Amino acid sequence: MKTTAPHLPSAPAPALPTTLAPIRPRAARARSLGGRCAGLVSALALAAPLHAAVPGSTASSTAANAPAACSAHSAEKAPQVVELYTSEGCSSCPPADRWLSTLKGRADVLALNFHVTYWDRLGWPDRFADAAYTERQYLWAQRHRSAQVYTPQVIADGQDWRGWRGSPALPGPARNPAPVRLQMLRDGDVVKVEVSAAAAGTPTLSGYWAVLEDGHATRVRAGENRGETLQHDHVVRLLREVPAWAATAGLRSQLAVTRGDPATPRRVAFVVTDGATGRPLQALSLGC
Repeated sequence: MKTTAPHLPSAPAPALPTTLAPIRPRAARARSLGGRCAGLVSALALAAPLHAAVPGSTASSTAANAPAACSAHSAEKAPQVVELYTSEGCSSCPPADRWLSTLKGRADVLALNFHVTYWDRLGWPDRFADAAYTERQYLWAQRHRSAQVYTPQVIADGQDWRGWRGSPALPGPARNPAPVRLQMLRDGDVVKVEVSAAAAGTPTLSGYWAVLEDGHATRVRAGENRGETLQHDHVVRLLREVPAWAATAGLRSQLAVTRGDPATPRRVAFVVTDGATGRPLQALSLGC
């Protein structure tokens, strides 16, 4: 893949290779996530049909020294899911990183900061980059029959959006009630999610877990951003896909997550997508 891929604010999107990289099997993708996130997740229970409701109470008995239980439930209208594909080796990316940080604290937006790997070869290995995130960007391009991936690329609700530089508002019409409901519970180091249908519509659903961190800073010593100190929020440190399921069956899934560094607060998010198109339908995050 070419590495001269950044977008300059005044330039059109550059042409990138028309042949997308081959996609590894799902099992290989899952293995690739472990390298840079070792120790982040101690266990993952695969998604299963819903057998029992996940408790909604904030009161729960926990092991000694474990964090107290907390919970959250989705709003009637889903937040807008905004994905940024970026790299510390790309000189055009810091403005997009700063823009993404302005979305912190908004209940109507779930921001995801994916660092890709194809800039690493220019001399600065991005410590947040993962081949699985690069592959995710290519999969998006394949699904949308696009010959281009680039950085910084913003994808809002599954669609490429280039208006982030000057737009005061995210794109999209008034949001309709979401067809699914989410309830999330954290008890100790285990986060559980329950997905149930709220309305008829999409027959097949899929989803993914994302572990996010805020407040990162990197002093870059090589490459296009040499000498710069870059700030990052919403950084995806782990991504776990959940296989498709029938919407009417409901779903229960759980993820075991360590508490991490208080200096870079950690959140756990779950996103439900249309099983056919990949478009986000509902999302929920838990920061406690």
